[in-house]
Amino acid sequence: MERDAQMPAPRQAIPTELEQARETIDNIDAALVYILAERFRCTKKVGHIKAVHNLPPSDPHREEKQVARLRKLAQDSGLDPKFAEKFLKFIVEEVIRHHEDIRQNQED
Repeated sequence: MERDAQMPAPRQAIPTELEQARETIDNIDAALVYILAERFRCTKKVGHIKAVHNLPPSDPHREEKQVARLRKLAQDSGLDPKFAEKFLKFIVEEVIRHHEDIRQNQED
């Protein structure tokens, strides 16, 4: 007898070790979200300070130092330094956008 193409395959039992690994990943993902939220709260404060002191939203010299620092941390911890750099650049782009918004809102 041929299975109907619309019927889902029967669900296999998930090994306990896979469930545990996934639970650990879920916990780490939650921690990452909270850590990122805290980081953005801090960078928001930096954005307000920069706006008050008429400093540019971007600081290329600091960003360059941070990239080098995180690449080293990544390498030391066994994480791909290229990935760490891409991740930091993504975050920094978002931070700069927030800083530009803060500056614009203070000018209005």
